[in-house]
Amino acid sequence: MPNFETVQVTTDLLICGGGMAAAGAAVEAAYWAKKNGLKVTLVDKAAFDRSGAVAMGLSAINEYIGYAAGDNSLEDYVKYVRQDLMGIARDDLVYNIARHVDGSVHLFEKWGLPIWTDENGKFVREGRWQIMINGESYKVIVAEAAKNAMKDAGCDIIERVFIVGPIMDGERVAGAYGFSTRENKFYVFNAKATIAVMGGAVHVFRPRSVGEGLGRSWYPPFNSGSTTYFTLQAGAEMTCQEIRFIPVRFKDAYGPVGAWFLLFKSRATSATGGEYMAERKAELNNWAPYGLVKPIPANLRNYLGMLDVDAGLGPLYMETAEAIQKLADAFKDDPKAFKKKMKTLENEAWEDFLDMTCSQALLWASSNIYPEQSRSEIAACEPYFIGSHSGGSGAWVSGPEDVSTPYKWGYGNMTTTKGLFTAGDGSGASSHKFSSGSHAEGRFAGKEAVRFILDNNTLPALGDVEALKAKALAPLARFEEFSALSTDPLLNPNYIRPMQFMFRLQKIMDEYAGGVVSAFKTSDKLLERGLELLAMLQDDSGKLAANGVYELERCWENVHRMWQAEAHVRTILFREETRWPGYYFRADKPKMDEANWKCFVNCTFKDGKWEMKKVPVVPMDV
Repeated sequence: MPNFETVQVTTDLLICGGGMAAAGAAVEAAYWAKKNGLKVTLVDKAAFDRSGAVAMGLSAINEYIGYAAGDNSLEDYVKYVRQDLMGIARDDLVYNIARHVDGSVHLFEKWGLPIWTDENGKFVREGRWQIMINGESYKVIVAEAAKNAMKDAGCDIIERVFIVGPIMDGERVAGAYGFSTRENKFYVFNAKATIAVMGGAVHVFRPRSVGEGLGRSWYPPFNSGSTTYFTLQAGAEMTCQEIRFIPVRFKDAYGPVGAWFLLFKSRATSATGGEYMAERKAELNNWAPYGLVKPIPANLRNYLGMLDVDAGLGPLYMETAEAIQKLADAFKDDPKAFKKKMKTLENEAWEDFLDMTCSQALLWASSNIYPEQSRSEIAACEPYFIGSHSGGSGAWVSGPEDVSTPYKWGYGNMTTTKGLFTAGDGSGASSHKFSSGSHAEGRFAGKEAVRFILDNNTLPALGDVEALKAKALAPLARFEEFSALSTDPLLNPNYIRPMQFMFRLQKIMDEYAGGVVSAFKTSDKLLERGLELLAMLQDDSGKLAANGVYELERCWENVHRMWQAEAHVRTILFREETRWPGYYFRADKPKMDEANWKCFVNCTFKDGKWEMKKVPVVPMDV
């Protein structure tokens, strides 16, 4: 095994991650650090310009309140998020993000992001809370502002370094350790406070697209549960680990449907043309009160479509041609205007994908699909863990000081571990923050982390660095020791390679925890068996082997996914009801139980043991 140089970096604030929350944290923390003579260091496993869920681009900003102009109130947004999560939401966190998110959006525009405006100069709304953008370079623009702020404050951004896990000094986080994915270097970061914003998780479940489509997913495949692993290993309390997100998307290439529903006013139908949202409306009574208001929660919209598929009415389709025709019909009395409108709508239909999911445009083209002439198939994706979209999984964080809430223990967005903060996909029970809200929450966490440092201005101890180094690099040593004992280095009784490990994890989760193959259904006995298999996988994780730093990164990504998987299975098993049909269905507990389970389910891993508990839901008075 090549010798790895140990690089120690000492800083005041460490930001782990490179997505929208990290960018927000960097731009805000750098401002306050400069004022107080502090240093901020951001570490990302990728290239910061194209890191995170917005890496490929985006066609809309999905959270913009517009409260200064009177478009919406903060209270309305809190109610909307609470409703969409079937009553299980941290109103204080949602409110805090909502009151800051417009500021982030206006910064994006100032930094150069093209936002659609109408003839009166107002932002073009896709829906009540969404605005349209030309967003192919969205992340590049936001990252550039963060880089400029960091440079101006004399702070550092370190790219291509994978963070393995936290370093602890007793009950306080002392930083993080990891390795370069380009050089033979082991990194140790010593910090007074740490913000873990390394995104959510994909490929915990077997993807719907397999074989030649392996790696294709709706959520970026490089998000591997690192935030969950980091916070769990630091002893932080987690919440809503059962609320995974299953989006309905254009089938096989995972193209977004939001613009089609909201901007183009399209209908989703069964193969026979029935509109399941209308024909199965009575089913919503079984999920009262949440199924009886507008907008209908995302999981229930999924569920009604799934009922059609279960009844043999699949596949499901988006009526793209009908939607385009209806919008153009307003100009049918003027042939020239009609033709121009049709061309504009066709361009917008394709641009929606070219801004953020190029593969969907390629699939349409290769399948001879013309959106203005034919409908296109849609389907539910595999589950994802994403606290910033319509899911809710993440860490249990302290609420803002100036908002009345029982969930508060000091600094805003700090986890239950001293000095450890998170935001975006990392903070739980506060969904629908999306890209803009994640940036705003990152800004808030950055400012609060600096405040924590000023009050706790001592550097925690690092402990045994050599032991951390040996742990991080163990898969390399294992491959070197045993690979020559078999003629095929992929097949060896002494180790398991990362791809093989991931396939095993995905098979367990798909079959026992309600994945695509089981039509998102599970039960207590299936979950218990899944935990038995995960325990064996946990044992075998100590036998992972890597042929180079690329595979070393893949090894640790899959370990991170495994911990996210176990947190999920344990939490679904603990919550003895079905509250989110369309995301998962407990076949043994098929109904919602408001009396006993309108609560947060929180989990902690400490001293080698999992602890599960209920926490009351206390809504804000809005």
